Amino acid sequence: MKTKKQPNILLTGQLFDGYDDEYQCPILDEDRVVDELDEKMSEGGVIVDYHGCDLFPERWFDIVFVLRTDNTQLYTRLEARGYTGKKLQDNVQCEIFQTIYEEAMEAYSKEIVHQLPSNTPEDMEHNLEQIVHWTEQWMKDHN
Repeated sequence: MKTKKQPNILLTGQLFDGYDDEYQCPILDEDRVVDELDEKMSEGGVIVDYHGCDLFPERWFDIVFVLRTDNTQLYTRLEARGYTGKKLQDNVQCEIFQTIYEEAMEAYSKEIVHQLPSNTPEDMEHNLEQIVHWTEQWMKDHN
């Protein structure tokens, strides 16, 4: 299966509404993000990679995968990316309390939300295989 990597619309579309000094990251203008993506999403065949889900309409998705990581590994990964202080603590707490998974379960039909472990390179390879298999089966079922 070939995929075409699309540019990051958040960067190219200037879909920011300021900068958060505490978290050291841009603040998304969520309404503009949804407006910008809506036409692309209606065409289908799009994968959205984001660290939250409550801003995206359910109609966009046939399946949702929530990647889960052991807290110790997550801490090490984020520290290696330069996360510190509140940003690091909040991200680890979010994983401990399954915040993204619970948001996904509330925002979308429970039948389309799936958790996948993402601790090792082997996990990531297995996840990729599962997602490719699911995509191929979905295409067979819907074409």
